Amino acid sequence: MVKIPPYLKKGDLIGITCSSSKMDLQAAEYARGVLTSWGYRVHLGITVGTSFHNFSAPDELRLEELQDMLDDPEIKAIVFGRGGYGMVCIIDKLDFTRFRKQPKWLCGYSDITTLHSHVQRHFGIATLHSMMCSGITPDTFDNEYTESLAAALKGKTYRYTAPAHPLNKEGKTSGILVGGNLSMLANLSGTPSQINTKGKILLLEDIGEYRYNIDRMMYNLKRAGWLDKLAGLVVGAFTDGKETDTPFGQTEYEIISNLVKDYEYPVCFGFPSGHQAANYSLKLGIKHELKIGAKTVLSEI
Repeated sequence: MVKIPPYLKKGDLIGITCSSSKMDLQAAEYARGVLTSWGYRVHLGITVGTSFHNFSAPDELRLEELQDMLDDPEIKAIVFGRGGYGMVCIIDKLDFTRFRKQPKWLCGYSDITTLHSHVQRHFGIATLHSMMCSGITPDTFDNEYTESLAAALKGKTYRYTAPAHPLNKEGKTSGILVGGNLSMLANLSGTPSQINTKGKILLLEDIGEYRYNIDRMMYNLKRAGWLDKLAGLVVGAFTDGKETDTPFGQTEYEIISNLVKDYEYPVCFGFPSGHQAANYSLKLGIKHELKIGAKTVLSEI
């Protein structure tokens, strides 16, 4: 049974923390202004705008702040500042006892995939695969993707569409939506944070990876059984792909298509999710319907 955190109403408090890499304070303050304009109160954590090498702060401080926000009953949602790297360093030290009793929306993507997956694996609580504060900028504050975050926090259902792609496998299916960043998912394989994908719709996206490494990570998922019994596969953006001196010979989408071609479930490519401006907010852990035909339609049910 999926547990859905309470949706937000005006006056509710949102916490912003940087549990992974560092973030510029001015950018976070701009995002706070946008969230405030939606009618929420916003608390900026002490990890916002600080720096410890590539992290926002040492592990102990990032852990302490996220723990405090998870435990604080007044905070109704946590919108992460940015991803990067660092969640895996603290995930096993987090205590979810109070969070389980009073769940709240955890909003982010990329490195936050580790937290999404851990929460779904152990507690069955819905989370939000969404843009973070780093994605709320003067260029995006009023576009449909930022608006999808506002809608999701209020509890509005959303009907997402994407144009047809030549590699799509058409069909109709339904299942709980899971997944996120491919690199994070592959690194979680075999750990206590690995999600169960049987009967689920799996979302994949990534950035800045060598194409041979995309192939290797997809083989990891395939050999570990992640891809065997899916209800469907949604492939988002794979941006800034890299090549060695000798090109791999396939694009990221061709790599994935080749590795799932023998499965029966529908697959869509080019869905607006991931490290790009077109990044819809998606409720992980909640059942969705996926229709792939002349266009792709993903809708919460």
